Amino acid sequence: MKSLSSRTPAARGPRTLQANAVLCALLFLAMTPMTDVSPMAALWATPVILLAAMLIAWAAESAQFFVAQGFALAILAWLQTLPEFAIEFVYAWNQQVPLLLANLTGALRLLTGLGWPMIYFVAAYFHRRKYGKPLREIKLEDDHCIEVVGLLVPLAYIVIVWAKASLSLIDAAILILIYVAYLLVLRKMPPQEAERVEELELIPRTIVKSRAHIRNLLIIGFFIGGGLLIYVAAEPFSHGLLAVSLALGISPFVFVQWVAPFISEFPEKLSAFYWARTVHRAPMALMNMVSSNINQWTLLAAMLPIVYSISRGTPSSIPFDDHQKLEILMTLGQSLVGMLFLVNMKLTWWEASSLFSLWFIQFFFSPMTPGPGFFGFMATHIHWYVTVAYLVWFGLGLLRYIFGRRQMEAFHLFGVMWRRHVRPPSAPAVK
Repeated sequence: MKSLSSRTPAARGPRTLQANAVLCALLFLAMTPMTDVSPMAALWATPVILLAAMLIAWAAESAQFFVAQGFALAILAWLQTLPEFAIEFVYAWNQQVPLLLANLTGALRLLTGLGWPMIYFVAAYFHRRKYGKPLREIKLEDDHCIEVVGLLVPLAYIVIVWAKASLSLIDAAILILIYVAYLLVLRKMPPQEAERVEELELIPRTIVKSRAHIRNLLIIGFFIGGGLLIYVAAEPFSHGLLAVSLALGISPFVFVQWVAPFISEFPEKLSAFYWARTVHRAPMALMNMVSSNINQWTLLAAMLPIVYSISRGTPSSIPFDDHQKLEILMTLGQSLVGMLFLVNMKLTWWEASSLFSLWFIQFFFSPMTPGPGFFGFMATHIHWYVTVAYLVWFGLGLLRYIFGRRQMEAFHLFGVMWRRHVRPPSAPAVK
């Protein structure tokens, strides 16, 4: 089986156009408003969301053998987060600002605080089983510097969004441009070696090995089928989450912030952990998560004021109150620390453990009711404490890089990749 990188541009064109058409159709479906439904529909909506996410993940895994390798992970990450886009659309359309920000920040913190460490832990477990010794670090490949540096740009702009306490249509345009620029740089990168078909799970492996017309039909069918299921289930799923939170006596903000992202990001974590299990593909698994971070800090955040404005019938900004500003700052601080860990092109055991520990601390205390006593005190102040810890850690880490205690290898490699592939030097003129 040949990857698209070994085929001619003429052979790629029709498939690329078909893929773009399918993606546009899916985005339209996922972003179409729905009528109100009973919250009890969550009994069927939750498994439907899971099934839809799995269908899209299988289709994306299969399609990566027939698309350009340079930005395959970025496209895969976008497809895997379609359920998250659909859920956020519902909250933005209904102008539920606290819930849309809770889900956004919760999803991002899950990616970095749970997703990144779990990739290391899975790879370390199977590395010990295979080689009989511990895995000290996950070493990234040189071209992964694009994702590492690409994460810094939206984070820098989100600082501005946080400072002015609102997310506007102008912010949306800038974030979209950042993501487009990121994709354009990725497209300039040379093709990488295609993943062996035998390493795929059963369903995508069967699809890839099928005859061309059957394979294309299955991939497109899975894309469309997953998009239709998301369209049907997104709103009852979100309504059901609120109903369950009220029944359990849990704050809707806390419940939506943690349970919805757990479910909507399930296929993404599943594929990443599958790659991490092979150990040698753990860097690819980690970059899958980083691509999702970039995706959600840019496209997902940009979608919110657009949908919010359409729903209100006038150009509008999404305002943040003090609590929401703290949630965004904590999420931003976590992402900055994670990015700082990867600047030297590796993720060590203690860095993965640190990310998980800080995430788990605030996750553990978040559902508790503020009030007297130790647990009430921690529930009141834990987000502030963890936010300060992230920012202090980032500041100290930045000083270590500035004073030469650690090397910013990602920026050096990015410069090399830029000069070599994005803006290569012109050949000297022949006299």
